[in-house]
Amino acid sequence: MARIENGRQSVDTRSIRTISSSHIDDESSFGSDSEINGFTSDRQTDKYGFIGGAQQYTEASAQDVPPEVLRQREVKWLDMLSHWDKWMIKRFNKVRLRCQKGIPPSLRGRAWLYLSGGKVKREQNHGKFQELDSLPGDPKWIDVIEKDLHRQFPFHEMFVARGGHGQQDLFRVLKAYTLYRPEEGYCQAQAPIAAVLLMHMPAEDAFWGLVQICEKYLPGYYSPGLEAIQLDGEILFALLRRVSPLAFRHLEKHKIDPILYMTEWFMCAFSRTLPWASVLRVWDMFLCDGVKIIFRVGLVLLKCMLGSREKLKACQGQYETMELLRAIEPRYMQEGFLVREILEVPVTARDVEREHHTQLKRWKKNRGELNFKSPPRMHGARLIILAEPPRRQDLQQNPTILLEVPQPATQLKKDKEERKSKKKKSMKKSQPIEEIPNPYPLLNDFPPPPSDPPAPPPVRSETPETVPQTETHSPHQQQAPPTVLPPAKESPLQRSTQSLSSTEQDTYL
Repeated sequence: MARIENGRQSVDTRSIRTISSSHIDDESSFGSDSEINGFTSDRQTDKYGFIGGAQQYTEASAQDVPPEVLRQREVKWLDMLSHWDKWMIKRFNKVRLRCQKGIPPSLRGRAWLYLSGGKVKREQNHGKFQELDSLPGDPKWIDVIEKDLHRQFPFHEMFVARGGHGQQDLFRVLKAYTLYRPEEGYCQAQAPIAAVLLMHMPAEDAFWGLVQICEKYLPGYYSPGLEAIQLDGEILFALLRRVSPLAFRHLEKHKIDPILYMTEWFMCAFSRTLPWASVLRVWDMFLCDGVKIIFRVGLVLLKCMLGSREKLKACQGQYETMELLRAIEPRYMQEGFLVREILEVPVTARDVEREHHTQLKRWKKNRGELNFKSPPRMHGARLIILAEPPRRQDLQQNPTILLEVPQPATQLKKDKEERKSKKKKSMKKSQPIEEIPNPYPLLNDFPPPPSDPPAPPPVRSETPETVPQTETHSPHQQQAPPTVLPPAKESPLQRSTQSLSSTEQDTYL
């Protein structure tokens, strides 16, 4: 299992495994502080974040997209995400084609959230994840989850450190799901699904993506008894008869039950089987078109490994056949080859549903009713959005980083000149402001003698020559004759009042 989960046993991975101890058990992992401090200078990650290329054959199987093509795809995806509901309802075939070509890495997390319906689910349940995250959780599930944390992609830089941010977020997501669906609880196969999501999005988004995969794409897979995965194993075996009769007869002859070889494939969505470049392309199509993509990948691998007489000569019995399926040849899992083969497999969502009804009738006849009633399966993103139509605000994008686009120098100069001209015009149009009596006299305010009558309120005119001074009476100040001051010698308080009450001038302060 370690070989399949962690990838090829290269020299780098062997040295990493033996840095601090000769073996790794459930209580020790590669992520301890001493181990990290021991090899940080030699640690090299590939472009996906795996140390030493631990997810097998990553570099060899990845297809590099030219930068100019990648920029064009990013622009197209940004446009789609801005008008998601229109694209999904009116131009879904174009969305499917762009998913088959591969979602740009910079937008993959956001696109997955939109495709799965997790964005709408999150907006309609605002604050739900924070509420679940604050609860302690069921101790029965907490213990199991904590034991599984260091097993999920231990050679990925996000999950390499025990107790690091990656493992903490993974724990939060899995614990929240056990509280969200207590009747299902926790299944070990949910951990790699949540880990893949966390590599591309924050914890809250990963939680709602996990909810959508468990409820819409693979309902019943992680429920007690695993009845749904057994039923899909029978569906896969029936579809194999049409795609590769030779492989079907061989497996039937040796009585190899589908549950023996397809459980990890389907429950982990091939995240622990394929090279990482192929995993990402499979997930792009899976979240767009639904579970039929998972069936197609399984059929391609079975056909390639058991679909010719030359292959079957090497596996004459059950043991040899199982060993062959556990060590699939790398050339069949390379990104370009695998994607082409997936698109050519003649299996549709209707074929899967038709076979599902057939196998369900057979199951009820032989075993009785299913113990766990799972919700109906949604075959792809379009059916999900049609089943639960979103509101406009549910699809609105809320960027967390805002950048100011610098203006050209000529534009800046032009804007500066416009501001100066507007300021001059506003200064010409400014008029004297009506005086407000000051209840607190300043030093330069001289109150008139008590015998003088109060001055009449000033009358506003178009061209006033003088502005009357505020009159105050203070018994503590020396009385002096009233003085009329010109506007140029107004007090600081009066000047500040004038500037604040002038809307035009305040715009350019």
